[in-house]
Amino acid sequence: MIIVTGGAGFIGSAFVWKLNREGIEDIIIVDRLGSTDKWKNLVNLRYADYLHRDTFLKMVAQDAVPFKADTLIHMGACSSTTERDADFLWTNNFSYTRTMSEWALKHAIRFIYASSAATYGNGSQGFSDDHVKIPDLKPINMYGYSKHIFDVWAMKHHLENKMAGIKYFNVFGPNEYHKGDMTSVIFKAFHQIQQTGKVRLFKSYLPEYGDGGQMRDFVYVKDCVDAMWWLLQNPSVNGIFNLGTGKARTWNDLIHAVFAAMNVGPDIEYIEMPEGLRKQYQYFTQAEMGKLKAAGCPVNFSPLEDSVRDYVVNYLQQDDPHLGN
Repeated sequence: MIIVTGGAGFIGSAFVWKLNREGIEDIIIVDRLGSTDKWKNLVNLRYADYLHRDTFLKMVAQDAVPFKADTLIHMGACSSTTERDADFLWTNNFSYTRTMSEWALKHAIRFIYASSAATYGNGSQGFSDDHVKIPDLKPINMYGYSKHIFDVWAMKHHLENKMAGIKYFNVFGPNEYHKGDMTSVIFKAFHQIQQTGKVRLFKSYLPEYGDGGQMRDFVYVKDCVDAMWWLLQNPSVNGIFNLGTGKARTWNDLIHAVFAAMNVGPDIEYIEMPEGLRKQYQYFTQAEMGKLKAAGCPVNFSPLEDSVRDYVVNYLQQDDPHLGN
């Protein structure tokens, strides 16, 4: 049995889709659907059961989980980089992850969890996933810190080599639709182009980056779940790993790829960035991918233009834009 927390969310549901493609349906999805549209991510998927997050946490707290699991994929978290409730983030991201990890290790269950590239802060210390460097990272928002403190806790207790943590970079793709303001710029751009014929991007406030020249390591969710599948298949591979393409691209590159996928000529308007965002804005992210590759992970990341085209043509332009359509 494979448990996927956050299994109705973006990356979690994408991984369930990947498991289904590998012929696996013996899956327990743990999430909190509430009044969001996350449930739509489940419609095309095959799984054994769904448990509310609070129900599962109670089972774990009482050590009374009524089924035997061999793997726990922990994607459950608040992923909003603008969330201001630090207590909520501490509980939902750090404490929840710690509880899941302790239970999994106690029962010899393979544990794979989501960290984040937000732990790297403004990038001034680089983007190395070398364990020696991780404790010194300085996130610039509470979301990043809530992820960082679990990485540090795991290392402090010498657990990093008994589990696999994944620092996701800028992930985009199908099943992100419920995320509101946290959806990818590709998703937002697609709808802006449909409605207005143009895309609005934030101006740059650093002279070394032109408007739209800010750079990110954009990685397709399909490539992410391939790497996660490999980690599942190789339980002896543990540690905290970056997951990006290893090649930063500009926002302009990204938006031109969306226009091209839609067969529309590019039209970009550069707008002012909100004051509150400027001090926590990352101008450059690029995953150092040598560690995961050295571990033997064979994932070949799709070129940005190909990934964007697949997302736009095979999902966003379809009546059912979800994985498994």
